[in-house]
Parts: sequence; structure tokens; C-alpha cells
Amino acid sequence: MKVSGFTFIKNAIKYDYPVVEAITSVLPMVDEFIVCLGDSEDATNDLIASIGSDKIKTIHSVWDNSLREGGKVLAIETDKALQATAADSDWLFYIQADEVVHEKYHANIINAMRQYKDDKKVDGLLFNYTHFYGSYKYIGDGRSWYTHEIRVIRNNKKIRSYRDAQGFRFDDNTKLRVKKIDASIYHYGWVKNPLTMFEKVMNSGKLYHTDDTIHTLETAIKTKDNQFDYARVDTVKLFAGTHPAIMKERVAKENWTVEIDTNKKKFKNAKYAFLYFLNKQFGWRPFEYRNYIKI
Repeated sequence: MKVSGFTFIKNAIKYDYPVVEAITSVLPMVDEFIVCLGDSEDATNDLIASIGSDKIKTIHSVWDNSLREGGKVLAIETDKALQATAADSDWLFYIQADEVVHEKYHANIINAMRQYKDDKKVDGLLFNYTHFYGSYKYIGDGRSWYTHEIRVIRNNKKIRSYRDAQGFRFDDNTKLRVKKIDASIYHYGWVKNPLTMFEKVMNSGKLYHTDDTIHTLETAIKTKDNQFDYARVDTVKLFAGTHPAIMKERVAKENWTVEIDTNKKKFKNAKYAFLYFLNKQFGWRPFEYRNYIKI
């Protein structure tokens, strides 16, 4: 069995992406890892080189910042990395620059790839998601957080990154048929110093908003001292598990304070409160968006 990993990155240092941890968390499970390096304003290229693995292969890209509709440029950059993977790989393992795989799941992931390698009905593997928010001690548990997504896909060049690169579909817009596995992706994209978080969200917002509407985003997310307003979240809970070993140093360096009352909920309306109740009491998530077909 041969497995290729792939990702894309731009301005990892400027916006404090844990991309080294992301890539390193996947390296033990892959035979090669493709990194599509964007036209960064910082030393991101050197940062990737510092990983020092002969599995890593880099390609270079210039982002088309005019592709603002729905963050389309993110999918295009993902596809550039995908297309550079080895033709003879069985599986392709996608990880974003703010996602990390806990080492406790490595065996489960490898076993699942072996189990379904020759089952052509399976287009990909579906992972659970844990979304950290504000601090490494909180995780988002409301409806705004997706609970599952595809991160391992069969090496089929007709598969493309979908919309803003959250998931995948075939190039004719058909959903992938996937098997859910016992493994989680830890998403750290919403854990940064509030100053960096504000800058990062405003930069990302340019991929979705026009110059005329970006001001609306700025007003919604910032505090009076131009930091990201973490208090605007609807609901979080305390994280009870352990972080991946590769994240130990980064977690220890948390140098900001975010305190959120986990008992206080800020739902948009009674409907969201009721849906949250159904999820917590019965494990139901009716009307949840699913960009895949579970088999």
C-alpha cells in the first residue's frame, strides 16, 4: 500500500499556522508528502524546509486573489497539491495547515486504509472532528462546527477539492462514498493570540468578501482594542482529552487569556437552542450538512 499526503500553505508564520505540527502528524502514515507553497510574505518556505524529512516534496504557486467567491482559491491551491501526488499511490491523505492528527489514531487510520484499499465502492475515509476555540482548553460544541469530513481519498484524479477546500467531490459534482473510521482530526485554526486571530480572520475574509463588504466582517469580529472577540461564540465546553504529542510545545506557549463561561449559551434563536438540546440529549443532529455519502 502506498500513501501520499498533501496540503497547501501561505504565510504560516505571519498568521501562526501550526503547519509543521500538521505535516509532522501525518508523515508516519505516508510515503511522500506534497506541500504547495504559496507566494508568502514571510519565511514559510524555510519553515517547511526545517522539518527535514526526505518524504516532503514542494511545489510553488502564486495565489489568484481575485477568486473571492466562496473561498474558491483555497480549493484551487488544494488541487494543485493533489495533482502533484504520485500516480501509483493507493490513497491520498489531506491535512490542512491548522489540523493535526493525534498519534493515538495512527493505527486505526492505517488499518482502515488497508481494509478498504481494494474495495472500489469506497472513495474515501470520513473522520471525526474536534474544533478548539480561543484556548487549547475549549472546544466548540454548537451547530456551527462540522462534526465530520473526508481527509483520506482514493487516488482518483477525477476527485477535486470542493468549494473552499473543506471537503471533496468528483469533478461532475457527485458526492464521494465514504466509510466512517474511528479517528479524529484536531482543528486548531481558532486558537491564536487574539491580535493574530483578528488579523488572520480579516485576511481570510478577503477570500470571501469584496472590498465593499469586508468592513461588515471587521465590525462583527473585533473588540474595542482591535483584537478578535472570542466572546461572540454561541457555546463551548472544556476539553477533557489530551493533545497530540507534537502539539505539546505549542500548547505550553499559550500566552494569552481567554475565559468563556461554558454554562452560558448565546444561540441565535429558540430553534438553535432546541437543536443543541437534541444533540446533547440524544446525539441527533437533524438537518446537518453532509458533503458525502456514508456507506
